[in-house]
Amino acid sequence: MEKNSVGNKSRKRWILSILVIIPLAVFLAACSSTPVASIKEPTKALPPIDVKAEILKSPANVQAAYQFAITNPDALKNVPCYCGCGAVGHTSNYSCYVKEVKPSGEVVNDPHSLYCYLCVRINEDTQKMTKEGKTPAEIRAAIDTTYSKYGQSNMPPVK
Repeated sequence: MEKNSVGNKSRKRWILSILVIIPLAVFLAACSSTPVASIKEPTKALPPIDVKAEILKSPANVQAAYQFAITNPDALKNVPCYCGCGAVGHTSNYSCYVKEVKPSGEVVNDPHSLYCYLCVRINEDTQKMTKEGKTPAEIRAAIDTTYSKYGQSNMPPVK
Protein backbone atom coordinates (compact mmCIF):
# COMPACT_ATOMS: atom_id res chain seq x y z
CA MET A 1 0.00 0.00 0.00
CA GLU A 2 2.84 2.37 0.84
CA LYS A 3 4.29 2.05 -2.66
CA ASN A 4 0.94 3.06 -4.24
CA SER A 5 0.60 6.18 -2.08
CA VAL A 6 4.11 7.28 -3.07
CA GLY A 7 3.24 6.72 -6.73
CA ASN A 8 0.00 8.70 -6.36
CA LYS A 9 1.84 11.61 -4.71
CA SER A 10 4.41 11.64 -7.49
CA ARG A 11 1.67 11.57 -10.13
CA LYS A 12 -0.20 14.42 -8.39
CA ARG A 13 2.96 16.54 -8.26
CA TRP A 14 3.59 15.91 -11.95
CA ILE A 15 0.01 16.90 -12.88
CA LEU A 16 0.17 19.97 -10.64
CA SER A 17 3.48 20.97 -12.26
CA ILE A 18 1.96 20.70 -15.71
CA LEU A 19 -1.08 22.73 -14.63
CA VAL A 20 1.20 25.50 -13.37
CA ILE A 21 3.87 25.46 -16.08
CA ILE A 22 1.62 25.53 -19.15
CA PRO A 23 -0.44 28.60 -18.14
CA LEU A 24 2.76 30.34 -16.99
CA ALA A 25 4.44 29.68 -20.33
CA VAL A 26 1.39 30.95 -22.24
CA PHE A 27 1.27 34.08 -20.05
CA LEU A 28 4.97 34.81 -20.55
CA ALA A 29 4.72 34.30 -24.29
CA ALA A 30 1.74 36.64 -24.51
CA CYS A 31 3.56 39.34 -22.55
CA SER A 32 6.76 39.03 -24.55
CA SER A 33 7.98 42.18 -26.24
CA THR A 34 9.16 40.20 -29.25
CA PRO A 35 7.12 41.16 -32.32
CA VAL A 36 4.88 38.51 -33.79
CA ALA A 37 6.37 37.32 -37.09
CA SER A 38 2.98 36.53 -38.66
CA ILE A 39 1.90 40.20 -38.75
CA LYS A 40 3.10 41.40 -42.15
CA GLU A 41 1.12 44.59 -42.73
CA PRO A 42 0.36 47.51 -40.45
CA THR A 43 -2.91 47.58 -38.59
CA LYS A 44 -5.48 49.63 -40.45
CA ALA A 45 -7.18 52.54 -38.71
CA LEU A 46 -10.68 51.97 -37.47
CA PRO A 47 -13.38 53.48 -39.64
CA PRO A 48 -14.87 56.74 -38.39
CA ILE A 49 -17.96 56.36 -36.26
CA ASP A 50 -21.22 58.28 -36.49
CA VAL A 51 -20.80 60.10 -33.18
CA LYS A 52 -24.37 61.41 -33.06
CA ALA A 53 -25.76 57.91 -33.57
CA GLU A 54 -23.42 56.55 -30.88
CA ILE A 55 -24.52 59.28 -28.46
CA LEU A 56 -28.15 58.25 -28.98
CA LYS A 57 -27.21 54.62 -28.18
CA SER A 58 -25.24 55.58 -25.07
CA PRO A 59 -26.53 55.52 -21.46
CA ALA A 60 -28.82 58.38 -20.39
CA ASN A 61 -26.15 60.08 -18.28
CA VAL A 62 -23.75 60.19 -21.24
CA GLN A 63 -26.47 61.63 -23.47
CA ALA A 64 -27.24 64.25 -20.79
CA ALA A 65 -23.53 65.12 -20.55
CA TYR A 66 -23.31 65.75 -24.30
CA GLN A 67 -26.51 67.81 -24.18
CA PHE A 68 -25.15 69.89 -21.28
CA ALA A 69 -21.89 70.50 -23.15
CA ILE A 70 -23.74 71.70 -26.25
CA THR A 71 -26.15 73.95 -24.35
CA ASN A 72 -23.72 75.24 -21.67
CA PRO A 73 -20.35 75.64 -23.38
CA ASP A 74 -19.15 78.40 -21.04
CA ALA A 75 -19.76 76.23 -17.97
CA LEU A 76 -17.48 73.47 -19.27
CA LYS A 77 -14.87 75.67 -20.97
CA ASN A 78 -13.95 76.83 -17.45
CA VAL A 79 -13.58 73.26 -16.18
CA PRO A 80 -10.51 71.07 -16.73
CA CYS A 81 -10.43 67.36 -17.36
CA TYR A 82 -8.10 64.97 -15.56
CA CYS A 83 -8.32 61.85 -17.73
CA GLY A 84 -5.15 62.59 -19.70
CA CYS A 85 -6.97 63.90 -22.76
CA GLY A 86 -4.72 66.96 -22.89
CA ALA A 87 -2.38 64.66 -24.81
CA VAL A 88 -4.91 64.54 -27.67
CA GLY A 89 -5.39 68.31 -27.66
CA HIS A 90 -8.36 68.74 -25.35
CA THR A 91 -8.19 72.07 -23.57
CA SER A 92 -11.14 71.74 -21.15
CA ASN A 93 -13.92 69.33 -20.28
CA TYR A 94 -15.95 71.01 -23.03
CA SER A 95 -13.53 69.79 -25.69
CA CYS A 96 -14.10 66.20 -24.52
CA TYR A 97 -17.61 66.58 -26.00
CA VAL A 98 -17.37 69.18 -28.76
CA LYS A 99 -14.69 69.02 -31.43
CA GLU A 100 -15.82 72.20 -33.17
CA VAL A 101 -18.75 74.48 -33.84
CA LYS A 102 -18.93 75.33 -37.52
CA PRO A 103 -19.77 78.86 -38.70
CA SER A 104 -23.22 77.53 -39.62
CA GLY A 105 -23.75 76.65 -35.94
CA GLU A 106 -23.48 72.90 -36.54
CA VAL A 107 -21.85 71.15 -33.59
CA VAL A 108 -19.29 68.47 -34.38
CA ASN A 109 -19.11 66.18 -31.36
CA ASP A 110 -15.94 64.53 -30.12
CA PRO A 111 -16.46 60.80 -29.41
CA HIS A 112 -14.01 60.83 -26.48
CA SER A 113 -16.61 61.12 -23.72
CA LEU A 114 -18.56 58.17 -25.09
CA TYR A 115 -15.85 56.00 -23.59
CA CYS A 116 -14.48 58.08 -20.70
CA TYR A 117 -16.14 57.71 -17.33
CA LEU A 118 -14.02 60.47 -15.77
CA CYS A 119 -15.09 63.05 -18.37
CA VAL A 120 -18.73 62.24 -17.74
CA ARG A 121 -18.32 62.45 -13.94
CA ILE A 122 -16.67 65.87 -14.22
CA ASN A 123 -19.52 67.02 -16.48
CA GLU A 124 -22.15 65.67 -14.05
CA ASP A 125 -20.52 67.44 -11.11
CA THR A 126 -20.40 70.66 -13.14
CA GLN A 127 -24.09 70.29 -14.01
CA LYS A 128 -25.00 69.80 -10.36
CA MET A 129 -22.97 72.77 -9.13
CA THR A 130 -24.30 74.98 -11.94
CA LYS A 131 -27.88 74.14 -10.87
CA GLU A 132 -26.91 74.93 -7.27
CA GLY A 133 -25.84 78.41 -8.40
CA LYS A 134 -22.11 78.02 -7.76
CA THR A 135 -19.83 80.48 -9.50
CA PRO A 136 -17.41 79.36 -12.24
CA ALA A 137 -14.51 79.87 -9.79
CA GLU A 138 -16.20 77.70 -7.15
CA ILE A 139 -16.94 74.98 -9.70
CA ARG A 140 -13.36 75.03 -11.01
CA ALA A 141 -11.95 74.81 -7.47
CA ALA A 142 -14.23 71.89 -6.59
CA ILE A 143 -13.35 70.00 -9.79
CA ASP A 144 -9.63 70.60 -9.23
CA THR A 145 -9.87 69.37 -5.64
CA THR A 146 -11.94 66.31 -6.49
CA TYR A 147 -10.25 65.11 -9.67
CA SER A 148 -6.60 66.20 -9.51
CA LYS A 149 -5.76 62.87 -7.85
CA TYR A 150 -6.57 61.09 -11.14
CA GLY A 151 -4.02 62.81 -13.34
CA GLN A 152 -2.82 66.05 -14.81
CA SER A 153 -5.20 68.86 -15.72
CA ASN A 154 -5.60 69.77 -19.36
CA MET A 155 -5.85 73.46 -18.34
CA PRO A 156 -3.31 75.79 -16.77
CA PRO A 157 -3.71 76.30 -13.00
CA VAL A 158 -5.83 79.18 -11.75
CA LYS A 159 -3.77 82.06 -10.39
